[in-house]
Amino acid sequence: MTETRPSWDEYFMSITEMVAQRATCLRRKVGAILVRDKRIIATGYNGAPAKVSHCLDIGCLREQQGIPSGERHELCRGLHAEQNAIIQAALHGFSVEGATLYCTNMPCAICSKMLINARIEKIYYKEGYADSLSSLLLAEAKVPVVQLG
Repeated sequence: MTETRPSWDEYFMSITEMVAQRATCLRRKVGAILVRDKRIIATGYNGAPAKVSHCLDIGCLREQQGIPSGERHELCRGLHAEQNAIIQAALHGFSVEGATLYCTNMPCAICSKMLINARIEKIYYKEGYADSLSSLLLAEAKVPVVQLG
């Protein structure tokens, strides 16, 4: 009997989906991992900063103010999963240069700019996101972006 093993991309995306389950956002649960040489160097999920109340506990500022998804990112208590992955790598002394990002969602424009400057080599994502500028920025910076089913 032969067993089928997941590809590396399937493997890392499945881990990303598990990371997303830690998210504290009421609107969507997003997970991200940074991988280099088939080794996970950092994980992140969306939620409020350490020592700050989570939306799960006090409600969503964006919902209260009627802010649509993909707009006014600064009006949110939470950090995005990609931001938290970059921060975790920095806190623990790991360079992310040359890493690959796996994310449950396509990065927004703010995260895309951070990923470009962090020298992320490639991005894999599962679901889209309502932010067309991110695709334009990543294409101009020649960062390959691949949607995984």
